[in-house]
This record gives sequence, structure tokens and C-alpha cells, in this order.
Amino acid sequence: MTTLVTGATGNTGRHVVAELVRRGERVRALTRNPAAAAAILPPGVELAAGTHTAPETLTGALEGVTRLHITVTAGLAEVGPELVRRAVDAGVRRITVVWGGGVGPVEQAVADSGVEWTRLEPQEFMSNTLTWTDSIRAEGVVREPYDHPSAVVHEADIGAVAAAALVEDGHAGHAYNLTGPQPLTLHERLAILSDAVGRDIAFDRITHARAVERLMATGVSRADADYVIGWYAAPPAESAIVDDTVPRVLGRPAKTFAEWAAEHADRFRSPAPAGNAR
Repeated sequence: MTTLVTGATGNTGRHVVAELVRRGERVRALTRNPAAAAAILPPGVELAAGTHTAPETLTGALEGVTRLHITVTAGLAEVGPELVRRAVDAGVRRITVVWGGGVGPVEQAVADSGVEWTRLEPQEFMSNTLTWTDSIRAEGVVREPYDHPSAVVHEADIGAVAAAALVEDGHAGHAYNLTGPQPLTLHERLAILSDAVGRDIAFDRITHARAVERLMATGVSRADADYVIGWYAAPPAESAIVDDTVPRVLGRPAKTFAEWAAEHADRFRSPAPAGNAR
């Protein structure tokens, strides 16, 4: 059986691909840039050019596919139900979907599809930490408006749970809340990251309005920026409550933020001056 993974080079998609390959499954990776994806994804993965936000172009990518992984991203709400319909018509019989923060049109279309489905509801991704890369490298500082506890989840755990739900029986019809093993405040995450990087990292609190403006400056719409920063202003209670789904599904402990920080520490270190190269 072949599994089509959309967003195959994204934060979670690449981990879904890697875990399926580790399990010996046939994987087709949907990507806008197959040449670039080939350098990122494991050997043996079939590459299909395209994007899930243009489902009318995916007839070839869906051919022979029985399992589908979808990550809800910007621009998918309008066309996602069409993607689901085309996938089911093409013979897909099992779907996993990483939600966009709520049960919107795509998530509902998956639930109403008539095939086996599992919805993954991660709270805050550990990979969100990467938005701090530039300011840490340049100044050793992180500027955010809020410092709340969050049971951040490693994106590799999200990918592993998705792969399990795609391959194993017993997950159909479940909405899985996914968290890491402990709630951490921003200050606590910075302390862990400081240890991993080998550099003190300061916290500079900014206003809510400034955070919204900063996000909009990256090309995010006002509505989306208000939603994201609003989430941080009043995070749902479950975002700070550790859930046992990851260890229960995977049979191992959820990955810690310290593990994530060690894996990505080099991305936060300032490059050595050219004259000091060896």
C-alpha cells in the first residue's frame, strides 16, 4: 500500500515520511520542489510534484494511494474538502490530519469522508522555537508578549503518531490531543535552550500589538496574526496539561524539550568570524 504525505518537507510532514520509511512502508511525498525534497527526505521515497492547495492537479499523485496524510495549512480551508473528496474517489481508505487549531472545513470533511480517519491535535510545537533563531544569533535575546506554561510537543512525536495511525489498526475515529512530557514557561524553555547553546539568552517582553505587527510584517494576514497572538494571550487550558497519548500510542516516552534543544542548538549559535575558521 502507498501513503501520500502532503507537506512532506514541512515541520511534521518530513517526520511522517521518515517514520513510515523506518516502518518499511511505501511513501509518496507531495512537494512543490522535488529536487530540493530529494536532499531532505530519506532514500527510496517517491516524489510527486504538487501542492495540496491545488487538489485539481493531484490526479497522478493520488493514483494507487490508499492512505493519506494532510497537514492543515494556510489556504487549505477553501479547497481542503475538495482534496478529501478527490482522495476518497481515488481509493484512499485511511486519512490522518494535523489540525489547524480547531475543527474547520478540512477537519470536518475528513470526519465526514466515510473512510477511517484520525485527527491529530497537537498543542504548541517545539519547532515554534525556531522563530527566535535570528534574534538569539544576533543579540542573545527573545522578544515575546507572554510567558505562559505550555506542554510543547516535539514534531517528531507528531509524525510518529501520524505514522502509527496510518499503518496500525485501532486509531480510526479518534481525535488525539498531543503534548510533550511537561509544561514549560517561556523562561524555562529559554534556560534549557541557553544550556544547549552555551550562551545566556535574555527575555524582553513586548506588547501584544507589537507582536501582531511583527507577525504581519512576515506576510501573515491581520486575521491570522490576531489568531496566533490571541492564542498566546489566552491559551486553552489543555495546552499546559500533559496528555498521555504520545507514550500510549508509541510505547515510549514523549521527547523532551531538552532533546529538541540539543538537536537544534547549532541553529541558534552565532557563526564564528571568518578569520577564526579552521
